[in-house]
Amino acid sequence: MPRTWSLLLILLLVFSGLRLHAQEEETPTEEYPESPSIESNWDEYTTTLYTRGDKTFTITLGVVFPIYFGGGHIENNQHGISLGGHGSLAFNYFLTPYFFLGGELGGMFAATRARNMYYIVPFGIRMGYQLVYRRFEFPLTLMVGAAPQKYLEKGYFGLILKPGASLYWRFRPDWSFGLNSMWWFVPQWPKNGYNAYGNFLELTLSARYHF
Repeated sequence: MPRTWSLLLILLLVFSGLRLHAQEEETPTEEYPESPSIESNWDEYTTTLYTRGDKTFTITLGVVFPIYFGGGHIENNQHGISLGGHGSLAFNYFLTPYFFLGGELGGMFAATRARNMYYIVPFGIRMGYQLVYRRFEFPLTLMVGAAPQKYLEKGYFGLILKPGASLYWRFRPDWSFGLNSMWWFVPQWPKNGYNAYGNFLELTLSARYHF
């Protein structure tokens, strides 16, 4: 028993000494002042987040729904084109905190009822206006360009108009992620034949790099 009490007394003295030493290290002194706290102002957003010369590069993937086809021999919902896949790359250059100008290159494919593939490769100039609230960004865009199309052995090179709206969340200063809803207007005006008008709805996800 005496040995047991002696061992407990020694352990108590050692523990008390270690605790006192730890408290002395945590207490700030003139030689070792307390470390300043680090505060981030990343959450402090303003509507002038962007300045002239800011740029973004966007990668987009998603689906395209055929909505309405008219003109020529095509009746509504009789076009035979199914849900398609879409991907694009885009570059934006901000002229002001709100207005930007850039370019876009994409590609769309969709199967038909006959199990053939229909392709569109749109590219053109895109312009837009963007509002910013804290970490949320709301760009409105319009892409005007050309849309080379391919189906079996037939090809067509025509116009595309692509207005749309997006919602982005700024994950980090150099990255944001968003949702896009775009309307494709793809007319066909062949020299020998009937005019036709294709309309698609694009629903996509994007990752945008800021630099």
